[in-house]
Amino acid sequence: MNDRRRRPSRPAKARPPQRKSTPARPVDIDPARLAAVETLRAVRERDAYANLALPPLLKQRRITGRDAALATELTYGACRAQGLLDAVIDECSNRPLAELDPKMLDALRLGVYQLLRTRIPAHAAVASTVDIVRFENGSKLAGFANAVMRRAAESDEQSWVDKLAPARAEDPVGHLAMRYAHPRWIAQAFADVLGVDELEAALAADDARPAVHLTARPGEISADELAAITGGDPAPYSPYGVRLEAGAGDPGDLEPVQEGFASVQDEGSQLVALALTRPEVEGSDLRWLDLCAGPGGKANLLGSLVTLDGGSLDAVEQAPHRADLVRKATEGLSVSVHVADGRDPGLKPGFARVLVDTPCTGLGALRRRPEARWRRQPSDVGDLTKLQRELLLSAIKLTRPGGVVAYVVCSPHLPETDGVVSDVVRRTGVEQLDARQYFPDVPDLGDGPGVQLWPHRHGTDAMFCALLRVPS
Repeated sequence: MNDRRRRPSRPAKARPPQRKSTPARPVDIDPARLAAVETLRAVRERDAYANLALPPLLKQRRITGRDAALATELTYGACRAQGLLDAVIDECSNRPLAELDPKMLDALRLGVYQLLRTRIPAHAAVASTVDIVRFENGSKLAGFANAVMRRAAESDEQSWVDKLAPARAEDPVGHLAMRYAHPRWIAQAFADVLGVDELEAALAADDARPAVHLTARPGEISADELAAITGGDPAPYSPYGVRLEAGAGDPGDLEPVQEGFASVQDEGSQLVALALTRPEVEGSDLRWLDLCAGPGGKANLLGSLVTLDGGSLDAVEQAPHRADLVRKATEGLSVSVHVADGRDPGLKPGFARVLVDTPCTGLGALRRRPEARWRRQPSDVGDLTKLQRELLLSAIKLTRPGGVVAYVVCSPHLPETDGVVSDVVRRTGVEQLDARQYFPDVPDLGDGPGVQLWPHRHGTDAMFCALLRVPS
């Protein structure tokens, strides 16, 4: 009798787990590139602003130094160049852009940006992009991403533009729009003001990484002192301005900014606020108003100046959280902040000077808000110009006879600038001053009477300013 016993089967719970078909995620994902692609995703999914979404992510993950600089360059650069990048990806893909996995598209945009607009070696750009896609989407899409990236790497940026953009001789605006990664309607809006001959310089400046500008708070510190402390240079036009080199680090970490002696503010914003203070007014000059004050940069400058003269500034802001920013920016000054709609703020009329820096398309600050050029649409303009007219009319009603109103928008778009001003002047009979004389030593201000600043001419945002005097 064979007494060999059958070996008992292994208990089910002791069996090794079934191997998954998806390969293990790679462990060597570059943290700087991963932070950049996650910021692009926040911009796409939540309409986040890249300059607000990226810095806390870098701090949370302790990404500093060269890695932080790389993440910043890739994030902002990919946001700026999105239209061009999408055109190249679409050409290199066998699927329509709209059918691509959105998370993979974020990674491809970051990868193609590295290929076209950085000195990162092509093999590194391809490999890092494929790693991110594999990390987030799996091997199947990683293979697809590898094919797209390798095809994109076959040509440089200029070759892709020559292939995909309209011919320059036939459609110069369309060609330059793709060359400098702007929507065509925005390029056309610039050309309507500048002409085609100057359009390339404007788009090129708008596509470059901007320098950081600071404002020295009047009465606290001079521009020369601020420049010496920060290592910057006194601004060429604003007596309170300092310019720092692009990539100089987080300006919020500078000691004068942390202590409230200085703030981050484009020199163009300083100039339009200062222009309001320069025309003569009849009677007392101690009651000023900032009708659209958030987040508080211009209120800080105006409030400092009027406080030094013994006067006061009322600052109106409709959004409570932005009103809090105004309070913080103007701490220690003779400034009263009101949470109200500027079209009907409930204030007693009689102000000597009123600034109305209205909501706008923001086409003048696209270099500082890289994702905005693809977020704004021509359909936004109609509602904005209606609001701008209403706010300007409110400002005029609040200004006393002989007082001055500054109408300001961060846009060169004619419907928002000359269109609004000419309509309000016709309705009210206010006098439009030649604003150019109130921008001393600033060159190339055009034919007037309004002033249009430009990145390529002045190194500032494209701020527009019109000065109106209420008749006596």
